[in-house]
Amino acid sequence: MQLPENFKKRIIMTTSGVTLCAIAVGFFKCSNFGVDPFQCFAQGTWGHFFEKTVSFGPYYTILSALLLVLDLFIARTYMGAATLVNMFLTGYIVDFTCVVISRFAPAPTLTLRILFLAIAILVMCFASSLYMTSNLGVSVYDAIPIVISNRRKLPFRFVRIGCDLLCVIIGTLTGLLPGIGTLITAFFMGPLIEYFNHTFSEPFLTGKKNL
Repeated sequence: MQLPENFKKRIIMTTSGVTLCAIAVGFFKCSNFGVDPFQCFAQGTWGHFFEKTVSFGPYYTILSALLLVLDLFIARTYMGAATLVNMFLTGYIVDFTCVVISRFAPAPTLTLRILFLAIAILVMCFASSLYMTSNLGVSVYDAIPIVISNRRKLPFRFVRIGCDLLCVIIGTLTGLLPGIGTLITAFFMGPLIEYFNHTFSEPFLTGKKNL
């Protein structure tokens, strides 16, 4: 089997992207300003429909598995090693990050929480850009706006905003009120990911500067 071009770079980008994304989620949780749009959808639907019958961990795994099945039909080319790592290892990295942050800042001030939120948003968007561009697999949720953008020839930033807003709306309707962090990511993750794609990830992968 022939390896993809720039395979070593792709491995570095995928590994770094998945790890950094999980670390960003940890900062997100410690900021206590709300969860990201997909988590808003997941936690809202779980709390409204399934909280009394199943714990969140198994529910989240089942939800991810259902999205994986959907992706195998519409986004097979975007599934890979990074997809499985996202599904099964992210939680452990998030928990570790929260433990480390809590040891250094057990009772963060408002200023520190705002700093955590800023770090979370920037790192998550940068990380998403890395592993999306590496094309060795993306998360089951991230694949959906990529496919819609490519098939409909629409700008990725607008498609991502639309998908994120839909998740927030569903999460809100099912009882999970979004925080300011949720709203910020819903509107700005798409444009920021696209910005990092153009300014860093694509030039790093190809070795060419984007003008």
